[in-house]
Amino acid sequence: MSRFDPFAGAGPRWWSIEAHRPFLEDLAAGVLDWLGEDAPETLSDAVILLPNRRAARAFTEALTLLSGDRPVLLPQVRPLGDLEEDEPPFAPGELELDLKPAISPLKRRFELAQLVAAHHGGAVEPLRALEMAEALAAFLDSCQIEEVADPGRVADLVEADLAEHWRSTAAFLAVAVEAWPKRLDELGLSDPSARRVTLLKRLAEVWDERPPAFPVIAAGSTGTVPAAAAVLGAVARAPSGCVVLPGLDRDLSQTAWDQIADDDGEQHPQGALKRLIGRHGIDRAEVRAWPARDAGESARLGRARRRLIAEALKPPKSTADWTKAITEMREGGGDPIAEGLEGLTAVTARTEEAAAALAAVLMREGVEKPGQTVALVTPDPLFARRVQARLGRWGLKADSSAGSPLSETPAGVRLAQLAQLAKAFGAVPLLAILKHPWTTLAGADEIEALEREGLRGAGPADWDAVRRRLETNRYRAGKRRKDEDQARIDTGHGLVDRLEGVLSALTGMDEAPPADWARVICAAAEALGEGVEIWRGPDGASAARLMAALMTEGAEAGVLNASAFAELLGRLMGAEVVRTGGDAHLRLRILGAIEARLVRADRVILAGLEEGVWPRGGGTDPFLSRPMRKTLGLPPPERRIGLSAHDFAQIACAPEVYLLHTERRDNQPSVKSRWLWRLETLVRGAFPEAPRLPQRPDLHDLARRLDAPDADPPQTLKPAQRPAPTPPVAARPDKMSVTRVEEWVRDPYATYARFVLNLHQMERPDERVEARLRGTAIHSALEVFAREWETLGETGAQDRFLTRYLDELEAAGMTPAALARERALGARMADWVTGFERDRRAGRPHVALEAYGEWSPIEGFLLTARADRMEVAEGRLSVMDYKTGAPPTKKQVESGFSSQLSLTAAIAREGGFGAVLKAEPDDLLYVRLTGRDPAGEIMDRNGEAGAPALADEAVEGLRKRIRQYASPSQPYRSRIAPQFAQARVSDYDHLARVAEWSTAAEDEG
Repeated sequence: MSRFDPFAGAGPRWWSIEAHRPFLEDLAAGVLDWLGEDAPETLSDAVILLPNRRAARAFTEALTLLSGDRPVLLPQVRPLGDLEEDEPPFAPGELELDLKPAISPLKRRFELAQLVAAHHGGAVEPLRALEMAEALAAFLDSCQIEEVADPGRVADLVEADLAEHWRSTAAFLAVAVEAWPKRLDELGLSDPSARRVTLLKRLAEVWDERPPAFPVIAAGSTGTVPAAAAVLGAVARAPSGCVVLPGLDRDLSQTAWDQIADDDGEQHPQGALKRLIGRHGIDRAEVRAWPARDAGESARLGRARRRLIAEALKPPKSTADWTKAITEMREGGGDPIAEGLEGLTAVTARTEEAAAALAAVLMREGVEKPGQTVALVTPDPLFARRVQARLGRWGLKADSSAGSPLSETPAGVRLAQLAQLAKAFGAVPLLAILKHPWTTLAGADEIEALEREGLRGAGPADWDAVRRRLETNRYRAGKRRKDEDQARIDTGHGLVDRLEGVLSALTGMDEAPPADWARVICAAAEALGEGVEIWRGPDGASAARLMAALMTEGAEAGVLNASAFAELLGRLMGAEVVRTGGDAHLRLRILGAIEARLVRADRVILAGLEEGVWPRGGGTDPFLSRPMRKTLGLPPPERRIGLSAHDFAQIACAPEVYLLHTERRDNQPSVKSRWLWRLETLVRGAFPEAPRLPQRPDLHDLARRLDAPDADPPQTLKPAQRPAPTPPVAARPDKMSVTRVEEWVRDPYATYARFVLNLHQMERPDERVEARLRGTAIHSALEVFAREWETLGETGAQDRFLTRYLDELEAAGMTPAALARERALGARMADWVTGFERDRRAGRPHVALEAYGEWSPIEGFLLTARADRMEVAEGRLSVMDYKTGAPPTKKQVESGFSSQLSLTAAIAREGGFGAVLKAEPDDLLYVRLTGRDPAGEIMDRNGEAGAPALADEAVEGLRKRIRQYASPSQPYRSRIAPQFAQARVSDYDHLARVAEWSTAAEDEG
């Protein structure tokens, strides 16, 4: 058998490896076949140019594997997109270029942001300037990559009838393309894209002038970058050079090939390759097929799959009569469409989480077959991480090309926590920092003490606010006389002092350049984790590089406040990819679409087949309209769709392919990818009797069974039943306030949890308590106001109300912005309560404020109450309760579900508040204060029968309830009257598992 020689022949040395073939393996096999029995040095002299570093590594692995025991010196494998002038394929001194070092990405962004700010006269916010700098960098990259001859003429592209927006952006771009090269010259640096293009163009020129004497193979590139396309042409013209294209469709009908016109070709899988060979004057018929290693059944099915995909993705004009095309395909015998569908399966999931479960099941199932390789291909990194997490349940880890964002690694989380603390001081960021595993500044007991005594409740404004809360709790602990509480508070004080010493530089900064922020955050991270090497490992090293770059490049990048820097840092860490490697399964891979183009696996799962995900879409250019882009010589946004289509066509030709579509993404209905839709349309036309892509219904059952409870046989998961505990009578409460009686009526389980289990809800850190703060402040202000009414007079009391109200809010930690709002509302309330008090005092009643009373409605049970305000005039009693929210309705009061006022009146009538307040109830009143419109209102709840009758009914209902719960068999059921609850969620709903049992059909009997 004659040896394969890729450089032989008089015609163009352009080759193609068919889409259904494993590209890198076939390339390696062809190279070894060319080598034959020659000395291994022949291969070591060769240069192989591949699109990226991952492809270069995979090709080297394939070459090593295929060579077996044969001694081979590996060729020089280089990524075409990342060449350097001092590395092969450049010979020393060959370029004769004085190339300046490339500017770092971060410094480039900061410099462009300053250019943006200068153009707008400093009127742009720093963060907005950085955003615009990112878009400007993309525009400059496009101009350099596409080799736009005169980008400065962008100012002349705006027609008179276009919007003013395009005029202003075009004027800015014209200034930027002129100013940016000058700034680079001042810095002694070059733009990375321009430098890369210069290197590629110079390489093409050198090889055209002095063709390389060594063998050169350029493989896997589609030549979308003009400079790279020029290198491919130079390689093909070299005496010992050839180009190997990925998946040129040599079988596509000439009619369809001709219909890949400029507009349609941008979105067609073959569009880029057609432009590439057309650029070099190569006819498609002149491109030869790279030899395949095998033939037979697998090759036949592979060609059928390739033909099926090509037919489905034909140019729109060629699909006008798909029925005719299907008939013609079948005329040659057999059924190429049915053959192409062998090994192809469509899977539809309802949600992203369900899709991740299905993908994980397919990957787990795939590696069960000895030697079989499995790859998940998706352009969605978040979905890839979902699947990676699912695989972890089996102890499997897939080699992922996407890696993880630095922001989601321990090092990134640590930096983000510190940036968030600088942005907004509070309990949550402090606790996040303290509970990070890298914190060694405090022990678990110290952290718990500070959290419990100083960091629960409304968010503290600063370190002194934390100390004030500790002192408040010290006073309360002193009243309780509990030594352990005092010890916790002392421990909390000590930890606050140490924390402030470490973090005060960070929390005290207001505005600073990014370099200063980076230094302070790094210093704090190191001080918090003394003895912890936070800069080690892949994530630590990546974080160190980023923070070092910020310190180096961010000194003169303008001033950012804490919020802007936190957002900037978050974006930078989100874009920084950390690849951990490690103990990945040798036959499992998770790849992006570009990485998967040249890599082949036995089983491939294509996920993310929704419009907007794969393909991602053309996007919008914030600077240029479509006509402006076209006139300037920039490609249309749809070109990226064509490149994605080429990737899809390559990957979908694997031996076993699963096309995974999700019906809902981000809780919104999704649209199937256009490629999946075209395949389904083709199949419906070919098989009217069974118009669906092949399915695997068993996959959904397998995925569901993973989350089923362990049982033999498997059982259906049953929700929890409504809890109904029956504690011993001796453990049941025998003392209760009137407000707790309301809770008992509506939700007996809450009574059980509060009084029997003695469980009390702790305040949450940084809890939003504005409504509660307002209620507490209003009650305090009203009490002082009423007590000092006669002493201060109307004007003095009114001022006293407002002052006390605002002082209470400020002491509780309300923000200055909220206080400004409350000042106006408080003034309106002060005016209203002045009129209220004047009217109420006119009858010269006896007024009692915050009065405490108690009474036993039945032997062995004590009922208590603390009334906001009570008045007695002419032997008649008025009971009042202050409200800032909506008070109970008349229906709730009359039905007994809101009996607070009724029972309070009953206690007073029986002398529970003392002889002065012992009177027949006349008025049951809610006094609602909001400061809005109206600022306040009095709402009576006397009912149709009057206050005395309501008091009698409430007492009788309470006595009946007391006797009922004196029975050992009476359960404390959960939420028996939720429709009458004032709060939609109880403090104990999570313990009662309300969300679980309330969704199930349950007969309460």
